[in-house]
Amino acid sequence: MARLPDFEAWAVFASVAESLSFSRAADDLGLSKATVSKAVARLEERLGARLFHRTSRRLALTEAGRAAREDAAALLAAGEAAEARALDANGTPRGRVRLAAPMSFGVAHVAPVLPEFLAAHPQVSVDLHLSDAQVDLVGGGFDLGLRIAALADSSLRVRRLCGVRRSLVATPAYLDRHGRPEHPDDLKRHACLGYAYLPTPDRWHFSDASGTTASVAPEGPLRANNADALAPALRAGLGLAVQPDFTIWDDLGAGRLERVMPDWQPPPIALNLVMPPGLPRPARVSALISFLEGAFAAVPWAQPPLPSPRPSPAAAQART
Repeated sequence: MARLPDFEAWAVFASVAESLSFSRAADDLGLSKATVSKAVARLEERLGARLFHRTSRRLALTEAGRAAREDAAALLAAGEAAEARALDANGTPRGRVRLAAPMSFGVAHVAPVLPEFLAAHPQVSVDLHLSDAQVDLVGGGFDLGLRIAALADSSLRVRRLCGVRRSLVATPAYLDRHGRPEHPDDLKRHACLGYAYLPTPDRWHFSDASGTTASVAPEGPLRANNADALAPALRAGLGLAVQPDFTIWDDLGAGRLERVMPDWQPPPIALNLVMPPGLPRPARVSALISFLEGAFAAVPWAQPPLPSPRPSPAAAQART
């Protein structure tokens, strides 16, 4: 008789592969480090291949480990989903929800509201994955993802939570020294702090109320793949940056930053909740969806973005 797959070892491997740490995986799974290590060794013996390169300071996936990582995550997600469906029979949300969110937004706005959700649903746990890079929800085994963008069409299910206004901002001191630009073309003479994960990081796009569009190639002393990394340089008056309101709301209110070129706006974006296709949702996932909808319905920075401008007959050709 063929041996059954070692599902426990696959699940343990999935956790270690995600965290690249035996100790962290042991804590996440509620197991001893020795049990985690033995499970991975058992799987390696069964597969006849090493899954990790191990040194005293670093753990890295081998080629075989990288090939097995997605399958392991899918097996773990399928097992959790099957268990959750069985548990959902009594209607009480329970089990783990895997939620992906952008790094800065997750730390500043998602993590602070989760205690309220967890207190209301003591049998639910949340595995919060923070990264500014767009994760593969299906391949990574995620139940939900928060994305702040104008989303392209995809097979994912999308629920818009709120609009997010973006503005070009700088310190009053910087603007006093270098002048206040009035048109995107003026930015060619200014230091621009760039965010690497914009849809077009090498080109900033703006439009005015008449529908006229303009774009500029930003140049400046700093570009980063995390919005928080730009904040010290921005507040130090080293340049201008396009920032979402949830990042700069307090600085605007305190006068530390000033909106620039208010007649020219970057393309509108929104805070979206994205989900893999397929229904029904487990009760634990539906509970978190409802909670997040309420949590971000009336936050002070959640203003509907400016409507997409409609070109008028008098609109000038875009200046580049």
